[in-house]
Amino acid sequence: MEWAELFSETRTVAFILLFTRFTALFMAVPIFSHMNIPMSIKVAMAFFFTVVFFGAVPPLNIPTDGLSLTVAILGEMLFGLVVGTILQLAYHVVTFAGGQISFMMGFSLASAIDPQSGVSMPIISQFLALLALMALLAFDMHHWILLYASASIESVPLGGFMMTPSLFQYLMHATANMFVVGFMIAFPITALSILADVIFGMLMKTMPQFNLLVIGMPIKIAVSFVVLMVTLGATLMIVTAQTQDAFNFLEKLF
Repeated sequence: MEWAELFSETRTVAFILLFTRFTALFMAVPIFSHMNIPMSIKVAMAFFFTVVFFGAVPPLNIPTDGLSLTVAILGEMLFGLVVGTILQLAYHVVTFAGGQISFMMGFSLASAIDPQSGVSMPIISQFLALLALMALLAFDMHHWILLYASASIESVPLGGFMMTPSLFQYLMHATANMFVVGFMIAFPITALSILADVIFGMLMKTMPQFNLLVIGMPIKIAVSFVVLMVTLGATLMIVTAQTQDAFNFLEKLF
């Protein structure tokens, strides 16, 4: 009887929906969505955690017809995308700040392929993003994601996810906050770069033989690197705090 219940239509649908949720999460959230992780590994991890957490799935409260199942699967995919977007907005604070720092240092054209997202970005952004990823791993963010996925099985029933006005408001707030915090992180280097430009401009007025490109730019880059190293610890703490705030919102919302 237990085996017949395990392979019943309702339990099969629940397994499919849970597998879809884990797959969508691993495709969207930081760390697990890393481009260097093969797609087969992500799907295998999703299947493994589906088997592990399947026993905690409550009974389904949705019809099992084709249309309802399609809507439920799309809802689970949207759930993983929304959670991943919220966490990515908190993580990409350093990416935006790195872009501003690269521009002020004159490294805008010095870009490389980011192994995390697979897109081209300035080297300062890539450097800060990799350090932030290491910091999040040190703070067990991958464990937080798995614990949240486990808790969401009861707080967000399978097939019952819906977008709410509060969720839209938070996404807008998180997007604006990414720009604000990114500017805050880049502000020390931005301010010093502007101050250096003013000083170099005064020197060029008083000393016309002063070559800005030969003397000024190396000094500006060296000072920016010193400030970047001094503020690196605070930058990583800000990223960790932003990620914690994102998890706190997810716990309250779901």
